[in-house]
Amino acid sequence: MGESKPSTSSPTASSKPPPPPLPAQPLSLVQPSNKKKTKPIKVFRVFRSVFRSFPIITPACKLPSLPGGVIPENHRSGSGNRITGTLFGYRKGRVSLSIQENPRTLPTMVVELAMQTNVLQREMSLGMVRIALECEKRTDKDKIKLLEEPLWTMFCNGKKTGYGMRREASEEDLQIMELLKATSMGAGVLPGKSDVEGPDSELAYMRAHFDRVVGSKDSETLYMVSPNGNNGPELSIFFVRI
Repeated sequence: MGESKPSTSSPTASSKPPPPPLPAQPLSLVQPSNKKKTKPIKVFRVFRSVFRSFPIITPACKLPSLPGGVIPENHRSGSGNRITGTLFGYRKGRVSLSIQENPRTLPTMVVELAMQTNVLQREMSLGMVRIALECEKRTDKDKIKLLEEPLWTMFCNGKKTGYGMRREASEEDLQIMELLKATSMGAGVLPGKSDVEGPDSELAYMRAHFDRVVGSKDSETLYMVSPNGNNGPELSIFFVRI
């Protein structure tokens, strides 16, 4: 009888290697400037919010990319109340909101929202998203700034979804903001951590300009801004102490 050879397994044609991990880059983000405080203003109009080239997000668990993936930042806003907001998260994980003075500065705050990324995508596909983050008023001696509150009750389009939490920017958050530093507006995906999220991991993001409107010391709103003032899907984020 001939010698039996040990069987060897070979990868199937349908298998694919996991996506490469998020590349680590030296951080070049700078501290935000200390701008003078402006007096609170009231809202008398609704800011219509959409990108002309931004496709309506379908509930297919993936944020579609714009042509070329991003729109490079080639203009600056003259508004002192305009900031950069980035929504990002793994498809089956919770979505986070990062607020920056502009794409080249360190985040001034990061809020982990009480919503999975794919659920937010489904809400966006309907054309209108209103996120309300509420917390209780404090006594005068315990007062802190509104956006420094650590815990929020979150509502999306009127439905309670759970609790949002402010946190310090993690190393991964900073790496994501570094990779998106040249991006003013856009949506797409970044390679995720396949050892944690599985071989099909993707980290989706959507970045936009937001107008920050201060109603009072207990009320602020972020309105996603369209560069061309078009009608279409809207995204507004309300911070309220009640």
